[in-house]
Amino acid sequence: MNTRRRKTLSADEVRELFTRLRELNPKPTTELEYSTPFELLIAVVLSAQATDVGVNKATRRLYPVANTPQTILALGEQQLKTYISTIGLFNAKAKNVIATCRILIESHGGEVPRDRAALEALPGVGRKTANVVLNTAFGEPTIAVDTHIFRIANRTGLAPGKDVRAVEDKLLKVVPDEFKADAHHWLILHGRYVCKARKPDCPNCVIRDLCLYQDKTVTTTTR
Repeated sequence: MNTRRRKTLSADEVRELFTRLRELNPKPTTELEYSTPFELLIAVVLSAQATDVGVNKATRRLYPVANTPQTILALGEQQLKTYISTIGLFNAKAKNVIATCRILIESHGGEVPRDRAALEALPGVGRKTANVVLNTAFGEPTIAVDTHIFRIANRTGLAPGKDVRAVEDKLLKVVPDEFKADAHHWLILHGRYVCKARKPDCPNCVIRDLCLYQDKTVTTTTR
């Protein structure tokens, strides 16, 4: 008798997982506040090793004053720091934002490029940030793998992988096309509020019967 534990969800289980997440939240979106692709790009750059709540507090002060490459570049690095100083690594981020604004003006007519290579060439923009911008601003079916999504993909058996790129590649293979546009948001929100790192809220999880996690919690956690 084969007693090996199954590590990966079946195709039918994956479809059911996303069907339930969609029913729970038909129109998911980022919790970062933005009104243009550029505002989103800057917010995502600022969000590295910071919370969305903290970034939103800073951009609520910054964007009414400067929310285009031209106006932020005119603001200058030192003055920009006064708006984002409550965010971790703000010195490096200010330098990257100013450099990004200059490149956008000089090479892209002041617009955020809808191209992965061009996005990743911007200071402070890696693959994850590029994926967020492509997905959230432009509707591309990309999936940005952060710590929440990496945890869920491995914990549930949705898309196990040793690193974020492996998980991303697996997700793009197993997530049905109809769910790809919103998969990033469903998974990150699920990881942030339900499938938390230290103590997942399994009793209140809509996919708990599908999940292959062996150490499910049995008591409800407070949110």
